[in-house]
Amino acid sequence: MAVLSTEDEGKFLMDAQGEQIGIVTEVDPERQVAYVEPEPDLTEAWVQGLGFGDADEDDIEVAADAIGTITDSELRVTVDL
Repeated sequence: MAVLSTEDEGKFLMDAQGEQIGIVTEVDPERQVAYVEPEPDLTEAWVQGLGFGDADEDDIEVAADAIGTITDSELRVTVDL
């Protein structure tokens, strides 16, 4: 299981095959949940990359136990969402 932190906000969420699912808008480190915007437009991606975004009602909740690896730029899930 990966350990999520607010440092993961703005990273891309990728599936097991390396396809982009979305971008992490917010992380709740206490609950160990990442909120992911499934289809960000260019402006949303830019804002999230700078760490200024927030989760909204259309974001997907991804639990830390679904994430296999975390790098400097992405989180990669091990299961289908």
